[in-house]
Amino acid sequence: MKAFNLSIAALLLSLSSLALAEGGGDRTFARAMVENQKAMERYAASQGKPAPVVQNYRYGMDLDIARVVSVTPPIKSCNVVPSRMTYEDSAGQLKTIEYQVMGQCRNNGS
Repeated sequence: MKAFNLSIAALLLSLSSLALAEGGGDRTFARAMVENQKAMERYAASQGKPAPVVQNYRYGMDLDIARVVSVTPPIKSCNVVPSRMTYEDSAGQLKTIEYQVMGQCRNNGS
């Protein structure tokens, strides 16, 4: 009976750590997006341009991409996660779009 109780306790502890990891992942995503925004604001200032406003990508959006400035690296997760791309359009304006990608997961071949 003691072994059974220890097994249940170990299972509950492992499940609670997974729940904490998920919340930690959300904070990691948010921190990555904030860091990207600050980096793009510094880049814009160094180029003498206004900071780009983050726009959510919509399917079928007409994107005028002349030069890619930055793409956030894939986040380690087995879920769909946010990513951002900052680019210059043909008029030289900086633009940032946020879109969803599949995170890098050991199980999805990444």
